[in-house]
Amino acid sequence: MSLSEDSTARRRALRREMASRRMALGEAAHARLSGQIVEILRSTLPRPEICAFCWPIKNEPDVRAIVGDWVEQGTRAALPVVIDEAAPLRFRAWHGQSVLQADRYGIPTPVDGDWLVPDLILLPLNGFDAAGYRLGYGGGYFDRTLATLRPRPLTVGVGFEINRVDSIHPESHDQRLDWIVTEAGAFRPGD
Repeated sequence: MSLSEDSTARRRALRREMASRRMALGEAAHARLSGQIVEILRSTLPRPEICAFCWPIKNEPDVRAIVGDWVEQGTRAALPVVIDEAAPLRFRAWHGQSVLQADRYGIPTPVDGDWLVPDLILLPLNGFDAAGYRLGYGGGYFDRTLATLRPRPLTVGVGFEINRVDSIHPESHDQRLDWIVTEAGAFRPGD
C-alpha cells in the first residue's frame, strides 16, 4: 500500500469513527451539547452581516438557534449549495420559510434565493484537532471553497468534544479554521 493509499484509508476510517461517536449521542445529550455550543457562539462572536451555516446532518451540532437570533438582528443567512463536484460551494440565501430540497448527498439546500458571499461560515466538524484543522466527509468542498473566497470569511468550526483528535494529519489542501467552538468553549488555533 502506498503512503497516499494509507493516508486515504486512515482518514476514511477516522471519518467513520467520528460519525459513529456522534450517532451514539442520545437525543437529550445532543440537544444539551448543541445548546451549550450556541451559548458559547453567542458570547464569543460578533453578529455577522452574512452568515453561512450547514443544515445539521449525521447528528452534527444544531446551531440554527444562533443563526435565527442573528437573522432577527439583521444578519442574512445562507446555506451551501454544491454546484459541481469539482467546484467551490456557492451560498444561497436562507430564511425560516425557505423551501429546502435534499441535494445529491441528502443535505437540505434552498431551491431558490439570492447567491450570497458570507463574512462568517459556521462549519460542522466531523473531526478536528487543536491545530485548527477539520475532517469533513471527504468531498473537499469546504477546502476548495475557502481556498478561493476573497476576502476569506471568518471560519468557525462547530463540533462536539467527542470528535477532537490529536491530529487529523492535515494534507496540503486542508484549510485551517479561525475558531473552534465546542461545548467546552471556544479557542483560536495558534493562540
